[in-house]
Amino acid sequence: MNREGSPWQGMWTVMAKEIADHLTGARMRILELLGFLTAIGAVYAAVTTIKTTIGEDPFLLLRLFTTSKDPLPAFVAFLAFLTPLVAIALGFDSVNGEFNRRTMSRVLAQPIYRDALLAGKYLAGLVTLSIVMTAIWLLVAGSGLILLGVAPSGEEVARGLVFLVATIAYGGVWLGLAIVFSVVFRQPATAALASIAVWLFFTAFWSIVAELLAQSLSPVRFGYTEELVRQAEVSMGLARLSPNTLYTEIVVTMLNPGVRSLGIVLPSQLSGAVLGSPLPLTQSLVLIWPELTGLIAAVILLFVAAYVLFQRQEVRA
Repeated sequence: MNREGSPWQGMWTVMAKEIADHLTGARMRILELLGFLTAIGAVYAAVTTIKTTIGEDPFLLLRLFTTSKDPLPAFVAFLAFLTPLVAIALGFDSVNGEFNRRTMSRVLAQPIYRDALLAGKYLAGLVTLSIVMTAIWLLVAGSGLILLGVAPSGEEVARGLVFLVATIAYGGVWLGLAIVFSVVFRQPATAALASIAVWLFFTAFWSIVAELLAQSLSPVRFGYTEELVRQAEVSMGLARLSPNTLYTEIVVTMLNPGVRSLGIVLPSQLSGAVLGSPLPLTQSLVLIWPELTGLIAAVILLFVAAYVLFQRQEVRA
């Protein structure tokens, strides 16, 4: 059967409908409440600590995101936990929900191809995730700056925006994974559990697995420095297969301008470096560019996987 017209016909209609469903559903109300509580807790912890312990600092806006106060963690810790949950909640029933409601055949009976349907659902989830993350980011930054009474510099705002983009890309990875499982499993509960299981594996266990694999792939036989460095590099490379590691390295580099390297630094490599001095924004971008590219590539690969699996599925009326 030959296609007629663009394969993306109807994509924007599907996207608008899905965004409206996301933003007006009860699920979004719960996510909004979690985001609001996260922002309030982060602002309280950061502002209280900054006022009592930090004097003049050229990066007060960035301190709002990284400063904690017991028992409340920093905003970045909140966000690293909240972002995957929001993304999974937006994607785990994107496709299988249509099958369970018996509306998939009706939708595809319209002049809408599978390409447009899946792309519209994915883009809708990504836009909704971006709205949630941007709202939380603005709430934390705006409230903190009002309470501190200090205007941010242009570099601080730029670093904060890169941090926001990286957070959206990080959430896009888990959104893509949830949509893949939504295509594979017909039950939304199974897709949600599988997505959360993968997230927990990379969060809690992958660093251990990477260390064990590094010891097997690059063992230290004689205790030479070269062997130790090689094993550490293998372990670091394996750890970077996790989106959590990539996101952490981006956050550390962008919100702490003093970070000058993400790899192993030998004493000979520190010659001529002014330790403690902030790195320019352009150099920080060069430093995190591979990690950011890796997150974006993971988003694209997961969408392609969901696309291929969805195209192979049989849809019966």
